[in-house]
Amino acid sequence: MRFSVRVRMCTVAGVFIIVPALGLRVQKPELEAETGHTDQVTSVTFSPDGRTLASGSLDNTVKLWDVANGRELRTLAGHSFWVFSVTFSPDGRTLASASADGKVKLWDVASGQELRTIAGSPEGVLSVSFSPDGRILACGNGDATIKLWDLASGQVERTLVGHSDVVDSVAFSPDGRTLASGSADKKVKLWDVVTGHELHSLDGHTDAVESVAFSPDGRTVASGNKDHSIKLWDVASGRELRTLSGHLNAVFSVAFSPDGRTLASGSADRTIQLWDLASGREIRSLTGHKNAVHSIAFSPDGHILASGSWDDSIKLWDLTSGRELRTLPGHSK
Repeated sequence: MRFSVRVRMCTVAGVFIIVPALGLRVQKPELEAETGHTDQVTSVTFSPDGRTLASGSLDNTVKLWDVANGRELRTLAGHSFWVFSVTFSPDGRTLASASADGKVKLWDVASGQELRTIAGSPEGVLSVSFSPDGRILACGNGDATIKLWDLASGQVERTLVGHSDVVDSVAFSPDGRTLASGSADKKVKLWDVVTGHELHSLDGHTDAVESVAFSPDGRTVASGNKDHSIKLWDVASGRELRTLSGHLNAVFSVAFSPDGRTLASGSADRTIQLWDLASGREIRSLTGHKNAVHSIAFSPDGHILASGSWDDSIKLWDLTSGRELRTLPGHSK
């Protein structure tokens, strides 16, 4: 069965929203010919040089932004349904986007041209991640599998099977040898990329795992969950190190700072929390979004944090002061 939309209405932090699930297809809305996203922003990511920001949205598009001035550089249109995840290749020349239409598209960043379409999964592709050497693209799918694509040949190198529900997030370790995955089955799994063997199944969350991220040294995995918590795990042993509690609603995104000292988390409670990893203490809360914060990303130098929200907007934050630098255009709800 093809991935499609079951309209599920819920209230998040006092705001009435529609969220995707597996079910009946609905007609997608026409896009407005205006600057900025016209629907919920689901994913944000910086280019390796920090000069460009990419964003994906439920308006079916990917956008590229100039970080220095906030100007929209171009819109990448080609997906026929919601875009859930975007990521740059390690050399910054290629962007991958994953969509509810079941496809992954590779784009040339310089020209905005579509390079290739990968038939990811008929149940939709929710997350994509490049290996550090740029050779493999990992895709977390709506059919509970993870596919590792060899980008040179365009073929599936390996399919990882073990989750029992939608795979919401995938991330490579810095050395490229391990893949972390988070699923609606409430589990985080660690996989050996070379053999495809499951190394650890990390149990402890009580709801869907929305986001996973490796620390820069590769020794720790963070997971964000709909149960409002963040957990830190030891990669070598699979042991839970710490639970970070403070959000009042689902945690949709987690990201380590480049120096590995700080963790950022974005939540349905509309806030971004910054955590000191040495102590586990919350050190700052960034507020300003009018709806759930679904995606966050550190700039490569660690000075700026980007956040994408269900209020259709993207914000850039100065992490030294905690001040909002700018809001990239969106049609805020």
